[in-house]
Amino acid sequence: MAATRIVQQVSIFLENKSGRLAEVCTTLGAHDINIRALCIADTSDFGILRLIVNDPAKAASVLQQAGFSVGQTSVIALQIPDRPGGLGGVLEKLEAVGINVEYMYAFFVRREGDAVVLFRVADDVLESTIRLLQEANVPILSAEDVYAL
Repeated sequence: MAATRIVQQVSIFLENKSGRLAEVCTTLGAHDINIRALCIADTSDFGILRLIVNDPAKAASVLQQAGFSVGQTSVIALQIPDRPGGLGGVLEKLEAVGINVEYMYAFFVRREGDAVVLFRVADDVLESTIRLLQEANVPILSAEDVYAL
């Protein structure tokens, strides 16, 4: 079976109040789910917690059972040269063909001398984005590699 280049991100809707983030983290920990990366986008009333975990399907199930509003989103994990202009070069390739990056966030700071960044693009251009990046020799991590980090 070929390794998939699409990583599943778990997204949780959280009320912006004390203890909710801790509740998510302790719930996952109690079920041996390891958080690999996270990002929080918030307003004064609520936030969206985006997680990369070692077992996204199990995490979504466990969190739903605990009463959280949970979804899964497809993202791409890229190795970006850790040097000035490294990220810009990748973004220019996407911009040149009109692909919009909806959001992105850093994964591990360094991997083999490169930065690892998670990208979210629209579902209807996800496969074409992967092909474009592969043709441009931009390293894309497999989902299996990301979950195992």
